[in-house]
Amino acid sequence: MPAPDVAALLAQLERSDPDIAEPARVAVEWLAGGEALETISQFDVCEFLWYTLPIKVPGDQATIARALGELLRLAGMERYAALCDSPATARILLTYAREGEEAGAAAYHRELEATGVVPPDIAELSWSSIMGPEELGAHVACAAALELAIVAGDPVDREELTRRWLTTPRPELGGDCWLHRVHGERLNRWVLGRGTARRELAQPFEVRLHAPIAAPDEPHLEPLRWLLGLARTGVRLTERLNVGRAVAVEAAGRFGWADRTVRGENDVPALTELRQIAVDDLGALRRSGRRLVLTTTGRNLLDDRAALWEAATTTLLVPAPGEHDFEVSIRESALMILVDGGVVRDDELRDRVAEVVNGEGWRTTDGGRVGGADLTGPLARLRHRLDALGLGAATHTPEAASQEPGAASQEPGAAGREPGAAGREPVRRAGGAKTWRLTTAGRRAALAALRAQALRPRQYAGLG
Repeated sequence: MPAPDVAALLAQLERSDPDIAEPARVAVEWLAGGEALETISQFDVCEFLWYTLPIKVPGDQATIARALGELLRLAGMERYAALCDSPATARILLTYAREGEEAGAAAYHRELEATGVVPPDIAELSWSSIMGPEELGAHVACAAALELAIVAGDPVDREELTRRWLTTPRPELGGDCWLHRVHGERLNRWVLGRGTARRELAQPFEVRLHAPIAAPDEPHLEPLRWLLGLARTGVRLTERLNVGRAVAVEAAGRFGWADRTVRGENDVPALTELRQIAVDDLGALRRSGRRLVLTTTGRNLLDDRAALWEAATTTLLVPAPGEHDFEVSIRESALMILVDGGVVRDDELRDRVAEVVNGEGWRTTDGGRVGGADLTGPLARLRHRLDALGLGAATHTPEAASQEPGAASQEPGAAGREPGAAGREPVRRAGGAKTWRLTTAGRRAALAALRAQALRPRQYAGLG
């Protein structure tokens, strides 16, 4: 049977217990928003009682909760009514009152998680804390499916049920699935972005990033595979915990990372960057005494070509410690400019990136427009990562001085150097000017990194 009409329930409550009729009306308006009671779920009731009520609804919160419970009982929704009178609700409301909003919200999240109706993050989708309409619809649908399974008494694998619910084509979505809807919404939001220059640059990528970017058939990520392979038997470290000279020399020669005598890791910045990627970003290596050893994660990545590709390409846009959206936006814009594979002079790249980030509204600490010097650090990090993963190519222009493919010259100066990057930055030079170009694998990696960036969950400031 459909749930009774809300107006009829309120009229009945007015006759039986007039003191709580008005609090019940307030509660049901917040909870159902004018929709029929049969549309609400356990998740909705918990969210109202444990978050909306204590933060947004004025009045005597305990009375409002009790009044809602009486109305839900009249509607035959005993299970939801019991939540209104539960010790958990009383405890959470008291926490808000005595300890403040942050402590109350923490108690709310703990209690909500314990209900089992919250859709968990899965490999295919991490939920946003700021949801668009499609993601909110998917989240509500998954929560209702979890609730039904729990009420039915079935054993519930929350991750598997959520994955199945998100990836199964649905008639009500015209044969589409919720996962595609959420991805499409996030991609569209990312493309629209802020600023005319940013939108014009990103617009073509809404189609290009629609499907996952598969790893290329040809060899790729060779430096990373090489380092992880060495770590199967352990990579010896020096007393200062640097990679030993023999390994540094091999890396420099194998991947063209130095054109001078290599005395140790400090002379091969790309090796240092590669080590940071493997240890800090991927968790593929760890230090054990004076050796770098392969972790279980690293072993799985080394044995799974697709997983290694997905994990490694994402690191092109991972924020460094202390970085914010500004630095990531710089690298993101640079990859969009470089992704089609042409040679781009460094000064041209800086001018185009500066146009984009200024159009997004970024400003320097003194309120001025972002200039080329402000881009040095973030772009240096991107170049280091491209070199370390074997995704950047040596470039030649008609004005280029003669040099062997892969040869690198040294550029002095510490401006823009990433913390921890020892020695000097190896750069590609053509006619005396630094240039950028991606390899074939590098172009695909750039697309993969941009797609991961576009599809990331949207979070409130301070949330992971």
